[in-house]
Amino acid sequence: MSSFIAAGTAYANHGVNTIPFFIYYSMFGFQRVGDLIWAAGDSRARGFLLGGTAGRTTLAGEGLQHQDGNSHVFSICYPNCVSYDPAFAYEIAVIIQEGIRRMYQEQEHIFYYITVMNEQYEMPPMPEGSREGILKGMYKVRPAGNAKSRFTAQLLGSGAILNEVLSAQKMLEKYDVAADVWSVTSYQELYRDGHACERWNMLHPTEEQKTPYVTQCLADAPGVIVAASDYLKVLPDSIDRWMPRRLHSLGTDGFGRSEDRRSLRDFFEVDARFVVVATLTELARDGQIERTVVAQAIKDLEIDPEKMVPAKS
Repeated sequence: MSSFIAAGTAYANHGVNTIPFFIYYSMFGFQRVGDLIWAAGDSRARGFLLGGTAGRTTLAGEGLQHQDGNSHVFSICYPNCVSYDPAFAYEIAVIIQEGIRRMYQEQEHIFYYITVMNEQYEMPPMPEGSREGILKGMYKVRPAGNAKSRFTAQLLGSGAILNEVLSAQKMLEKYDVAADVWSVTSYQELYRDGHACERWNMLHPTEEQKTPYVTQCLADAPGVIVAASDYLKVLPDSIDRWMPRRLHSLGTDGFGRSEDRRSLRDFFEVDARFVVVATLTELARDGQIERTVVAQAIKDLEIDPEKMVPAKS
């Protein structure tokens, strides 16, 4: 971390052509050396912190010392840290390109925290027109494919769990639900934008009021809203005040001591099956479907309703 600070300040003060990339296991960043990251921010360091093996469920059998469900929550506390939780290669490329522009062309006194996974999965092409949304914090990564369905939903996924949400989108077709999937690349950016809009509106009461970006995205998007993250539920909960409707959050509260990804995601209730059940639960709460449909889905998906509460383990 000292090299991150030194390299960042060296560029700022002496014009050295250095762009530091400090790479570490994600849990070893904000949780283990948070004071040094704060010092880096205070020193106006620039550069990239890359948290590898990101999320609480991406590692297989390496124990709690590497299961990070906290860092994106912690990163909100660092004023000049810009954090992202991308899932796909094109998202990372866009974020790093913009980071270099802001830090080294525009000379902003910020640094970036980007989490990256160690799973192998297909990297799709970049959707047309998605660059702005990637940087602002969310964009529609896959629209619903069954427009004639009786019910609708908006599914928010990020980082390691986005592929689970995309799987849930297909599974929900069985229950006559058309779901749009959004990639949330940065809850931090959405959170800060929401509060910035509220502050501006408070201080400019007679001018046209600003609308938070997340509200703009979902204002005309029909259906219940479910968010699944590989981090604590408080992360998606941090933007629920700007949602047009109630938000159902899934996250990784608790320790978790399972030996593989599948078991961990079942334990923390963030896999595709639980995204399906959460969506159906919200539809039932709104009176659109019978609760017996939810009960049948729990049975069909082989979920134990009496399983251990993750947050208490």
